[in-house]
Amino acid sequence: MMQKTSLSPDSKITERLRKLVESSRFTTFITAVILFNAVTLGLETWTPAMEAAGGLLVAIDRIVLAIFVVEILAKLVVYRLGFFRDGWNIFDFTIVAIALVPSTGPLTVLRALRILRVLRLLSVVPQMRSVVTALISALPGMGSIAAVMSLIFYVGSVLATKLFGDRFPDWFGSIGASAYSLFQIMTLESWSMGIVRPVMEVFPWAWAFFVPFILVTTFAVLNLVVAVIVNSMQMVHEAEQKVELEAERQIVHDENAAIVSEIQALRRELGELKSLLKQDSAKPAEFSDKVVQENKDKERAVDSS
Repeated sequence: MMQKTSLSPDSKITERLRKLVESSRFTTFITAVILFNAVTLGLETWTPAMEAAGGLLVAIDRIVLAIFVVEILAKLVVYRLGFFRDGWNIFDFTIVAIALVPSTGPLTVLRALRILRVLRLLSVVPQMRSVVTALISALPGMGSIAAVMSLIFYVGSVLATKLFGDRFPDWFGSIGASAYSLFQIMTLESWSMGIVRPVMEVFPWAWAFFVPFILVTTFAVLNLVVAVIVNSMQMVHEAEQKVELEAERQIVHDENAAIVSEIQALRRELGELKSLLKQDSAKPAEFSDKVVQENKDKERAVDSS
């Protein structure tokens, strides 16, 4: 017989807290509180709302902050130092800690940072968390693309300054001005009527410089950025599916192990029952043999007399 290990009262409380903070209902509640707090923080910027219910909005803000503090404390009790091994937990802890800083005197500006609590949706909603994870994992690839873009902009800025700087010093008088103008052209913001056509009135061949620049920067390089992000999101999605599959396999393995252990226990019990039945069936045979032997002894005694 296996002895059940009894948990201490502290362990029972910790286990109950763990089930609470990891439950879907708790996550839904925190998400609702964050959204509600986002609305109240927006209302605080509206003068008529503050005049009508300013005290109520401030009280709601304090209640919401208290809920967040209790949530963080509960997770600290459950996970202890393991709480800080998760980047999202550190993010939540930082956001709540900023909200706890007194917003008086020179720290009044920190009051505006309360809106950062809304960013906690990024850590609470799994879909948003996946998107942010994909963006972070795409940073190395985007860094390489940014290096290529910088090289293209530098070469283009030097060429534009040499070619058009004398006649259009406001747009191409220096490398910095040329880079800014080329950035505006890359975004396609007033690039034709605002910059390129005036330049082409003086230099009709200027299209041979600006059109390839737009094709390379706007349509080629930026599409590479999109491709890197999409590929990163696909990798994150595959990684999440792999984790879920491993978790399902582990559950199936544990269930199979439990079934095997139960079958082995049943086999042992059946073996014990068989041995008991053999013992019980052997006793009547021994008893009958003894009776037969006694009868034979009596018959011998009678014959001898």
